[in-house]
Amino acid sequence: MKLLVILFGTCILALLATFLFQGKPDFIFSGNLGMAVFIIFTGFSHFKFQKGMAMMIPDFIPGKLFWVYFTGVLEIAAGIGLMIPSVRETTAVLLVIFYVLVFIANINSSRKKINIFKADYTGPGMKYLYYQRIPMQVILIAWTWYFGIYLH
Repeated sequence: MKLLVILFGTCILALLATFLFQGKPDFIFSGNLGMAVFIIFTGFSHFKFQKGMAMMIPDFIPGKLFWVYFTGVLEIAAGIGLMIPSVRETTAVLLVIFYVLVFIANINSSRKKINIFKADYTGPGMKYLYYQRIPMQVILIAWTWYFGIYLH
């Protein structure tokens, strides 16, 4: 849930900044900036915690490290795309699909009790999935839809 602090904190700071500099808060910009910073941050984490993230990928999928790096690059690109108004809506639609698909890896990770930071099996397990990951996934999908598609 620490990552949600990045999402909400960036959005709140951007709302304050746009209010101070433009005389009114810019909700579309602020909401998308919050998600952009969030998703770029998580994209870079794919390169720092690649071994643990590779463990999350279901066994039937080959080339695990390739997918970790590839999705990291995708996340960074999505963050950039959210800040470009002409591609924002398409980026948001693809990001929502991505969030749904990546949830499969989160289920696998929780079932195996994977700790992505240590690359071992000392993770919190299914409690994490039920009490943290599912609520966070719902927030990420709703946020991306609202700021990237609905308000766009």
